[in-house]
Amino acid sequence: MNVLVACEESQRVCIAFRERGHRAFSCDILECSGGHPEWHVQGDVLPLLNGNCSFQTMDGKSHEQGGQWDLIIAFPPCTYISNAGACRLYPHKGQLDMERYVKGLKGKAFFMVFWWYGFFGCGRIAIENPVSSTIFEMPECTQEIQPWMFGHPVTKKTRLWLFGLPKLKPTNTVKPEAPYCPSRTGRKIRASYGRAKRGEDAINRAKTFSGIASAMADQWGDLDNCEIQLELEL
Repeated sequence: MNVLVACEESQRVCIAFRERGHRAFSCDILECSGGHPEWHVQGDVLPLLNGNCSFQTMDGKSHEQGGQWDLIIAFPPCTYISNAGACRLYPHKGQLDMERYVKGLKGKAFFMVFWWYGFFGCGRIAIENPVSSTIFEMPECTQEIQPWMFGHPVTKKTRLWLFGLPKLKPTNTVKPEAPYCPSRTGRKIRASYGRAKRGEDAINRAKTFSGIASAMADQWGDLDNCEIQLELEL
């Protein structure tokens, strides 16, 4: 399969598909942290969405994608639309912070590019985002998942919008021990959840859990089985 993983610097999903023999590329405006620059496109992902394109990976090599991608998995930025930051929308006695609100609207507009593309572009697309603030009126999601459904004993509710794909099935359900991103905690506590480095908190907590990445590659990496599972769901 030809797989495009949009807005992914960690490469966890890209690597999971590569390990299973697929031709996958990650794309992000940031450099990759996954250790495979030969699979990472640093730049704007929008010109790549329709396929039929040429692009260069971080190792300097050029690639061609003839026709549409078989699968697109997108992780559009959620900084200003996530419900986790809703308190910052009303910092002064319930008064809306218009600057942050406008940034949130821009974030939603970028998200909607992938959402509309699910209807009119690639036949198989998955979009991932956390629970959003209600003020942005995001489209209804297809599914909500938790890390503890895939072997990670923490809570961090994630939403999926799926087009032409079956819902992800839990692979290793475990008992959650704590939130992945606990609120109102000091740096020492946050460090135990992977958020220790100053200035990298948002990037670290946005990385896809390895169990979820593996489930995506296993369950969505076989087109025939995807179609059968989708028919059973419908």
